[in-house]
Formats: sequence, structure tokens, C-alpha cells
Amino acid sequence: MAENTSRGLFKLNGITGMLIATLLLLSILAFLEMHAIKIEKAEAKHYYDPTPVVSSLDNVKEISTDNAKFDISKR
Repeated sequence: MAENTSRGLFKLNGITGMLIATLLLLSILAFLEMHAIKIEKAEAKHYYDPTPVVSSLDNVKEISTDNAKFDISKR
């Protein structure tokens, strides 16, 4: 059998490739985390206000054809 002499410790299929893959995955993780934090900060200013829902629960019926007429954009 022929011996595989093309392998090396610091080639792309060795430690260098592992470090490149690890750094790439960590950079993707950092990118996604930074965008998630940015989105959370922006959405923290628009918290959920249950007043429109709670104030009109007396008129809500579980099974009704009037439920199809409900428009959420009229706040």
C-alpha cells in the first residue's frame, strides 16, 4: 500500500483547518448574537399592551361568525 505523505499538522486538514472552522463558527455566533441584542433593544420600547384585549373580553364569543370581522390593525 502507498503511504499517505500529503498529510500535515498545519495544513487545512489539520490544526489550521480546525481553527479556521472554529473561528468561522464563533464569528457567525457573535454576528447573530449582536443582531439579536439589537432587535431586543428596539422591541423593548414596544411592549405588549393588553388593554384593548382585556377591555373587550365581555363581548367575545367562542364560536361566532363575527370573529371573522375582527381587524387587529384598528388599535
